[in-house]
Amino acid sequence: MSSQPHIVLPWVVRRTRLPLLSLRCVICRAETATAARGRFRVNANGKLLDVWLLVHCVSCGRTSKLTVRERAAVSSFDPTDLHGHQLNDPDLVAATLLDPAFARRCHFTLDWTGAWRLDAPVVPLDGWPVQVNVTFDDPVPVRPDRLIAHRFGLTRSEVLRRVKCDIPLNRPTSIAFTFTVLAED
Repeated sequence: MSSQPHIVLPWVVRRTRLPLLSLRCVICRAETATAARGRFRVNANGKLLDVWLLVHCVSCGRTSKLTVRERAAVSSFDPTDLHGHQLNDPDLVAATLLDPAFARRCHFTLDWTGAWRLDAPVVPLDGWPVQVNVTFDDPVPVRPDRLIAHRFGLTRSEVLRRVKCDIPLNRPTSIAFTFTVLAED
């Protein structure tokens, strides 16, 4: 039997909605907020602008503001971004929310539970070994061992035994990778 994979499958991890934010509410102390409405607030103070991303507590609905830009000169804005902030552009909302520097600055983490899906073709029953190329449309952190185990119907110990990969399988990643599933012993 050849050591080269017989079949190459493309897998794509896609965002289905914006992830929830792990952010404590100052009113009800719940730890989950959402930016699902996708709104910015732009406030002018003379020639300076403040821009906030509005998020809502999942429990009580309280609106909080996360600072995007503070006391910035109008001339310092990219005209496209400024227009996007004013029109609540959904792509700009997503880009802002998924920016790791923004998350660090505003002290929140993203909860991706139920916010993504795996688009993958049917796994063949024969033709082992199988090589899979995994790509990400958005930076969704997934554990490769769980993803592979679920899609191939294997236990995670079988995944560790049968899968060859250049990245650690038990650590979350959001960077494209390739793995090979070997035939059963």
